[in-house]
Amino acid sequence: MRAVLLSTLSLLPSAVSFAPQRISTNGGFTTIQDRKTNAAASFHKRREEDHHFMASNSICTFEEDDFALPTGEWPYEEKDLNRLDNTDDSNFYDAPRFVTHIDDRAIESLTAFYRDEMSSKKNVDVLDLCSSWISHLPNDGVSLGRVVGVGMNEAELKANQQLTEYYTQDLNKQPDLSQFDDESFDVVCNVVSVDYLTQPLEIFKEVHRVLRPGGVSLVSFSNRCFPTKAVAMWLQADDIGRLTIVGSYYHYSAKWKSIEALDIKLPRMKTPERPGFGQIMSNPSAAFAWASTASAVAKANSGDPMFIVKGVK
Repeated sequence: MRAVLLSTLSLLPSAVSFAPQRISTNGGFTTIQDRKTNAAASFHKRREEDHHFMASNSICTFEEDDFALPTGEWPYEEKDLNRLDNTDDSNFYDAPRFVTHIDDRAIESLTAFYRDEMSSKKNVDVLDLCSSWISHLPNDGVSLGRVVGVGMNEAELKANQQLTEYYTQDLNKQPDLSQFDDESFDVVCNVVSVDYLTQPLEIFKEVHRVLRPGGVSLVSFSNRCFPTKAVAMWLQADDIGRLTIVGSYYHYSAKWKSIEALDIKLPRMKTPERPGFGQIMSNPSAAFAWASTASAVAKANSGDPMFIVKGVK
């Protein structure tokens, strides 16, 4: 399986073709602010065009024979799920953090993937595990029903405008989701937090229980974490190892219809065509607009990776 993952990751497209956004040489710009506004508009237009592309590439699917033990068994020991900081998590998460833990491009990728995943359904009921002040769900193009957050910090959950209700709960102390009936949700999300779970088997069992038949679990992660709170085997693994860890959580927890690893990072944005010497001479601000846009594109293209392991019940 590792060889398959390596070969698939190496073949994922690193770029797609976009029509270059040429900078007009007619009229010119009169102020620095005009130049910045034009450059920003060009960059955001490229992002909007970008979102018309499907927001994922399949890396692999996991089959039963990819794992050493059958479903229902558990191969991991206490040392695998140990952490550098085993103190009460409520202390660590006591103060609200109104920050994002992945960069803007990764967030856009996640939201675009959610849109692709949920757009064909009506009144999608969502459970957001390890939720915070933002759930990254799309604000358009999807029909959301109930959106429930389960997280550690009440101030963050209260600030999340996408939630219809929330529960403050430490899943490492109380991994059951007994407040929810069987088959209550269409989608369960866990965003960049699976690495902190010390009782993943119990939690993934509960995720399977609360999903409706055909429902999906979407566990996303990047390459960032709070290292003192991530479990030991996560810190020791590379991206392929982490995909396999999450895939194994699904496999050992329940019988899933399918388990798939996905690279959901949006395609690389193409750097706009550099204006020619004649364009720059007739309109010097064209060079400024090009440099600003090219710099923003380069930053977006060099950001955080973004993966999802998707389980279908």
